[in-house]
Amino acid sequence: MSDLPETPLLDSVHFPSDLRKLEPQQLRQLADELRAETVSAVSVTGGHLGAGLGVVELTVALHYVFDTPDDRLVWDVGHQAYPHKILTGRRDRIRTLRQGGGLSGFTKRTESEYDPFGAAHSSTSISAALGFAIANKIADKPGKAIAVIGDGAMSAGMAYEAMNNARDAGNRLVVILNDNDMSIAPPVGGLSAYLARLISSQEYMGFRSLAKKVTKKLSRRMHDAAEKAEEFARGMATGGTLFEELGFYYVGPIDGHNLDHLIPVLENVRDADKGPILVHVVTKKGKGYAPAEASADKYHGVQKFDVISGKQAASPAGPPQYQNVFGAQLVKEAERDPTICAITAAMPSGTGLSKFAEKFPDRFFDVGIAEQHGVTFAAGLAAQGMRPFAAIYSTFLQRAYDQVVHDVALQNLPVRFAIDRAGLVGADGATHAGSFDVTYLATLPNMVVMAAADEAELVHMVHTCALHDSGPIAVRYPRGNGVGVPLPETPERLEIGKGRIVRQGKTVAILSLGTRLEEALKAADRLDAQGLSATVADLRFAKPLDEALIRRLLTTHEVAVTVEEASIGGLGAHVLTLASDAGLIDAGLKLRTMRLPDIYQDQDKPELQYKQAGLDADAIVDTVLKALRKNSVGVVESARA
Repeated sequence: MSDLPETPLLDSVHFPSDLRKLEPQQLRQLADELRAETVSAVSVTGGHLGAGLGVVELTVALHYVFDTPDDRLVWDVGHQAYPHKILTGRRDRIRTLRQGGGLSGFTKRTESEYDPFGAAHSSTSISAALGFAIANKIADKPGKAIAVIGDGAMSAGMAYEAMNNARDAGNRLVVILNDNDMSIAPPVGGLSAYLARLISSQEYMGFRSLAKKVTKKLSRRMHDAAEKAEEFARGMATGGTLFEELGFYYVGPIDGHNLDHLIPVLENVRDADKGPILVHVVTKKGKGYAPAEASADKYHGVQKFDVISGKQAASPAGPPQYQNVFGAQLVKEAERDPTICAITAAMPSGTGLSKFAEKFPDRFFDVGIAEQHGVTFAAGLAAQGMRPFAAIYSTFLQRAYDQVVHDVALQNLPVRFAIDRAGLVGADGATHAGSFDVTYLATLPNMVVMAAADEAELVHMVHTCALHDSGPIAVRYPRGNGVGVPLPETPERLEIGKGRIVRQGKTVAILSLGTRLEEALKAADRLDAQGLSATVADLRFAKPLDEALIRRLLTTHEVAVTVEEASIGGLGAHVLTLASDAGLIDAGLKLRTMRLPDIYQDQDKPELQYKQAGLDADAIVDTVLKALRKNSVGVVESARA
């Protein structure tokens, strides 16, 4: 940790209105101080660092040129918006980032009027900004909408769908393409900056319009030829022909760290009567902080770190992370079976597939931020006899639900879904929580849905997925480390739809799905201490249910409780349906369901999130005791939501 940086100029800027009072020559100092404050804050909280450092100058320039918040500034994903938060009235809380009760790590509408649209998933900014722009057009309001989208987010089809629909927005819509990998354009310099200023100027735009009017007086063929020639010449000089075809006036590329280049171009764009306009800005992730510049991947998301050395706080030693257990087992399966392949949507490291990619490069596919394509691509592979594993975070698999339903489950294709980050995710909060996958998958015919209770179970389930050829199958597992059980040397092929008894009792039956099993066992210990003998079952499968086991537990125990780290409509709802269909309600059954509350739960430490959700051992014990004290007969679903 380090002392707070000296920021005399930044100290005078509380909102963008203060920023706009500065002289242009002061902006360089402001950007330097803003970068130092960002580094200092993230060193305390952890979070996303490299992306925010890369847009410091761009953030300053946008708030300096445009009239935010009346002009709507929409950040794609939002993980690069820490400097934006500092400049928009939230500096006094910036060291609460990603903490319980603190600032979100992404943009959030309820947090500030300067966050007009909440984000955390990729490639939504142009669609949202287009909505703002068209709404202003309909209401005859003057405000502009500015979308800042990174080149990684441009790999998703949604961005192009929005651009294809953007022509009607006219000059009310500005798209900033933040190219931080130089993946689209070569390095830029003085010439490209000059060209950007030239083609964004009123004089050039006016001359272009005049030329079009003149050529329209000529034959249609001559007019079209002249227009194509102008577009080709400008495309040869600056790039951007694709964007022109989508209806955007392209400006760039320009150096996103040179305020002398940025400010005049953005002013020209702001005042232009043409549009929509796309400004191509080249930036460097981690800019201005040497450790982040040298290792952009390691400083994309960081733990707490020392500002001077850049050394991040070491994670405490412990069991392996679930993602790495999955990745290691999948490598073993692929060594055995040459038809196994792996697909990820821009998350090879996060899903634990990096080693798979190294060992089997011909069978590894990173489709970019394109989950819809990734799922249907997997379906095509399966239809041709391959055994694909689609490794996608639970919260991102939501983006491909139609493809899961129509292209996979309806056709009963054996696509294997490895659903990472299932359940609550701590500091990443509601936008990244994998709350809904059990509910949205277990409703589908043909689908098998498993949940790993620990890292050993995950090994068995990956092996089971690899051998399952009769239809789609999914295994869900959480973020973070396992519970510390030994990993099996030889994986077991699980019988589909069969659970296991982990602890036998007589009075209380706790039916657990997934990683709440450890808390269920703790609750059983506490119930035993109160004279209440408890059975604990790990159901393993949300679909198909182990109906024989569940019926036996429901009919031989005084009270039964289902426990899952998933939303309403999941395991508990399916067990209730089973009980209803089997006529067990009339038999005086006491059944309670415990699941995530029916809210979007904010970020916090995981143990506090579970306590808030009512999914820890104390809550299980409390639910059982209340059920046993209840005199009425029937099935009651816990109203903790």
